[in-house]
Amino acid sequence: MIRWRRGVVSSVGRSWEGAVELTVTVDSSPVRALAYPALVGAPVVGDAVLLNTTALSLGLGTGGYALVVALPDRLPPDPDVLDGPGHMVKGRYTPQQVTVLGVDEQDSPHHSLLASDVTLDGMPVVVADLHSALPAILAGIGPGRRVVYVMTDGGALPLWFSRSVATLRSAGLLAGTVTVGQSFGGDLEAVTLHTGLLAARHVLAADIAVVAQGPGNLGTGTPWGFSGVAVGEAVNAVSVLGGRPIGSLRISSGDARERHLGVSHHSLTAYGRVALAPADLVVPSPLPEPSAGRIEGQLAGLPDRHRLVRVDITGLDEALRALPVKLSSMGRGLDEDRVYFDAAAAGGRHAASLL
Repeated sequence: MIRWRRGVVSSVGRSWEGAVELTVTVDSSPVRALAYPALVGAPVVGDAVLLNTTALSLGLGTGGYALVVALPDRLPPDPDVLDGPGHMVKGRYTPQQVTVLGVDEQDSPHHSLLASDVTLDGMPVVVADLHSALPAILAGIGPGRRVVYVMTDGGALPLWFSRSVATLRSAGLLAGTVTVGQSFGGDLEAVTLHTGLLAARHVLAADIAVVAQGPGNLGTGTPWGFSGVAVGEAVNAVSVLGGRPIGSLRISSGDARERHLGVSHHSLTAYGRVALAPADLVVPSPLPEPSAGRIEGQLAGLPDRHRLVRVDITGLDEALRALPVKLSSMGRGLDEDRVYFDAAAAGGRHAASLL
């Protein structure tokens, strides 16, 4: 259930696209908090705040913030939700449901385009399990390509939670964003992954799209109970829309959990059992020792419908280290789990080679 706290803003810290960090005094103690001004207004020092501290109390890896629910003494102006723009509701029937203009809804200038029989025109689409793969994929794609990030709703719902996306956009590595399903905050909003992909291609003029959930992967240690199962469904969506699905494999040589060592069971399940359409599954070359034998054995069990594509990773070290964001996945950086980031970057390199 939800843990609530009341406090007072004692300082306003750094901000990025759609979010601002705060220090809130709660029962005489400082609490690190995050506010989304588009939802609650812009907090200032001295504001009373209502906080949701659930994720902070649980110590979740991506939940190191209390979240501002409201500034009860200084509410933002009421938007005119009846007259628009937009009548698409996301976060539906939660206390903070939001109304957005969907790229595919009837009031959108792009509605007629998306109502027609358009396809992805063979566009390469890299699909990945974790949000942390996004920067590495972009490093592999390199400069000169128009890349759009399509964020699914398996992790964080507000795109604004991701500092990485804000930094990658500022650096010119991302041309745009689309939030699909219940996620929101992108340049474009879409009902489904399908219309989100079509909007990335035909509205934002993407050369390449990257599909991944927002920060905050959810897994239960069971064969089917993890949010990354949507990777297989993304492969099917890309295929049915006439795109080129490219699977970024989740590979690790540093994860202590047996189910994630080598090729993660997330990838083996999503690509092996959920994805019914063929995809290019990218394998970084060379694979690290002593994990190479284990990885090759796991790959051999994937269905023949997929194509294993070996991609030389020469030169990717420099590209990964030049990124403007810190590389981290499950608390491990580039030097702690190199093969994870190599695999993601190799997926990006393969996508760029198809253009």
